[in-house]
Amino acid sequence: MSATVQYNPPDYFLVDDLLTEEHKIVRDSIRDWVNREVKPVIEELNQKHQIPFDLIKQLGQIGAYGPFIPEQYGGAGLDYISYGLIMQELERGDSGIRSAASVQTSLVMYPIWEFGTEEQKQKYLPKLATGEIIGCFGLTEPNHGSDPGSMVTRLYDNGDSYILHGAKMWITNANIADIAIVWAKDDDGIIRGVIVEKGMAGFSAPETHNKWSLRASSTGELIFDEVKVPKKNLLPNIEGLKGPMMCLNSARYGIAWGAIGAAMDCYDAALRYSLERQQFGKPIAAFQLQQKKLAEALTEITKAQLLAWRLGVLKNEGKCKHTHISMAKRNNVFMALNVARELRQVLGAMGITSDYPIMRHMMNLESVITYEGTHDIHLLITGHDITGIPAYR
Repeated sequence: MSATVQYNPPDYFLVDDLLTEEHKIVRDSIRDWVNREVKPVIEELNQKHQIPFDLIKQLGQIGAYGPFIPEQYGGAGLDYISYGLIMQELERGDSGIRSAASVQTSLVMYPIWEFGTEEQKQKYLPKLATGEIIGCFGLTEPNHGSDPGSMVTRLYDNGDSYILHGAKMWITNANIADIAIVWAKDDDGIIRGVIVEKGMAGFSAPETHNKWSLRASSTGELIFDEVKVPKKNLLPNIEGLKGPMMCLNSARYGIAWGAIGAAMDCYDAALRYSLERQQFGKPIAAFQLQQKKLAEALTEITKAQLLAWRLGVLKNEGKCKHTHISMAKRNNVFMALNVARELRQVLGAMGITSDYPIMRHMMNLESVITYEGTHDIHLLITGHDITGIPAYR
């Protein structure tokens, strides 16, 4: 517990001065919760491959679910910088904890709020906000990841209901979710979203085991064997791939902030260790190569902080494009993974143990750099934007 109390967040360019008092209050409350509830248990949870059910429920109690959703639906009505700061602090605790909040907020609550009926909003959003119910998001399929438009999951019209048939893979919260936002092609080949509830006949969600990454997180499949879904569960106000992409953009925005938290945690651990570890009669922080690693890590973290802050301003002003989010997600996750890899070396052999968080962050970030749009796809999104030529088609 002492290491969390001593945490000294890096802020080399005084980014705090750009934040409002509300931003700081929100961030500090989540930071305190992470120190108190996540840090003391996360290494053991990760080692044992255990899902932290109690922490997932607590995320609702601390306001980490749907913070930008209006208060009338159970959210906090906060701005997008506040949302980003929440994701940053949660990922400082663990990428899996942030993933749970990202999915619940951006991939479940957001589409219901943006595309759903008033009845759907009233029924689901308040319970999702408190964590009374947990949701997941079904887009990726076993054979269709970066090309979701080629999905084969189908939604057939059955008169007074729909019949859903197919499968989704790599789904966060799959086996603990009470509802799933599922994207499938209708009889006309148009992608539509539906709300599928646990307990519907033919719906199962087996857990994915033997992961080296996100070990303290629920991952699984969604299998739909002729599932009968009431027509009132259709999200009526969107059709086509635009719907799930809007959801993913919201999640990617949160990831752009979250990855910074993981890098900050690695930096703090490495700096502290380098000042305490003695070799050749002095702390290893006195050696040039260790200072190089620390200085470069702090520089990259600072650049990412400024990028995320500007992205948040654009988001609040309604000027944020999906291409902005792609650049920030790609840059900041890549930054965090490289920071973890480099700073792990500062700790030497101790860096691979669970006495320190860096190896866990490194393994988690190998997933974060792949999900919500791979590192390469986000690069091509930027390439498409600046040349007008889509290289991924």
